[in-house]
Amino acid sequence: MFRLSRFMEALRDGGSVPPPRRASGPVVIWNLVRRCNLNCKHCYSTSADTDFKGELSTGEVMAVLDQLKAARVPALILSGGEPLLRPDLYEIAARARELGFHLSLSSNGTLLDAAHAARLAAAGFDYVGVSLDGIEATHDRFRRMNGAFTQAIAGLRIAREAGLRVGVRMTLTEANAAELPSVVALAEAEGIDKFYLSHFNYAGRGRSHRNDDARHAGTRVAVEWLFEHVWARAQQGSAGDFVTGNNDADGVFLLYWIARQWPERVADMRERLVNWGGNATGVGVANIDNLGNVHPDTMWWQLSLGNVRERPFGEIWADRSHPLMRGLAARPRPLQGRCATCLHRDICNGNTRARAYAVSGNPWAQDPGCYLSDAEISAQPNLETVT
Repeated sequence: MFRLSRFMEALRDGGSVPPPRRASGPVVIWNLVRRCNLNCKHCYSTSADTDFKGELSTGEVMAVLDQLKAARVPALILSGGEPLLRPDLYEIAARARELGFHLSLSSNGTLLDAAHAARLAAAGFDYVGVSLDGIEATHDRFRRMNGAFTQAIAGLRIAREAGLRVGVRMTLTEANAAELPSVVALAEAEGIDKFYLSHFNYAGRGRSHRNDDARHAGTRVAVEWLFEHVWARAQQGSAGDFVTGNNDADGVFLLYWIARQWPERVADMRERLVNWGGNATGVGVANIDNLGNVHPDTMWWQLSLGNVRERPFGEIWADRSHPLMRGLAARPRPLQGRCATCLHRDICNGNTRARAYAVSGNPWAQDPGCYLSDAEISAQPNLETVT
């Protein structure tokens, strides 16, 4: 995850460059349940409104929580499907809080009523994130349900009023990129705490819609607009909490944006970006699906590293015998194509390997979602190379 607001604050304030951060263990995104009341076009877990056999029982989930604690996992993001459809959600949350995890919920928002909001607050959730795919007509079309937008906004308001920290996530595609400013304006008007711009990734039902990925020029326009917006906020005193994800080229693009205006800041900001470290799949981020299979992240469901019913999570995660996991942990990664020759690999860490695999069948091929030009990946930004 690229914490854009923090980089804009560093650009504004300067100061010493903090050292690289090394997490004690991976953040775990846990798909507790695959059932969902929606049937979204781009769902990576291919969820549906039906019961899926073989999901972990309450007792098994509790045992896995102990495994995660032993593996020094710092944070859990409970997801689905729609996690509010899991009957034992609050029992699980209570145990997770007892163990000291930072606890987040990822929801579509349509079921987030006052009763759920009160229970989420009482359970000690640190954050509740709701996805929006655009303004009403666009969102409802993506979610394949009329009224989904209205219900999601109502859920966000109810959660915020219950005292929960809430956020909006928007997945950028060619079909909704033009609505980014409107969604940001809506989130700000609603007093939403966090905005997460997620680039499209090719997984689950999203694989069949990969031609809807925002074309590179459109991506550049959208991301640069976000840079300008967050920088304006930073100059006014509060950069807010804006992050991006699933395209680590954003860090390199930010460096070129900085070079056009403050070339004297390129060196220290580049050092900050290198210390951020780029893509964390298979190292700083892990996924457990509803059946207990462990994956390098949520976009790699086609690859199971092991099952928590059979081996403890920590043992599975530490096992680097699989060539993908070995490559993900390597510095530099064994990249090919444009990514192999890019001079900014130390910033993006090879970007998103799931997209490369989805298009070519080769996880180390160039990431087709990288929107940087050949000139940009072949030079360091300065006044002469930036156009």
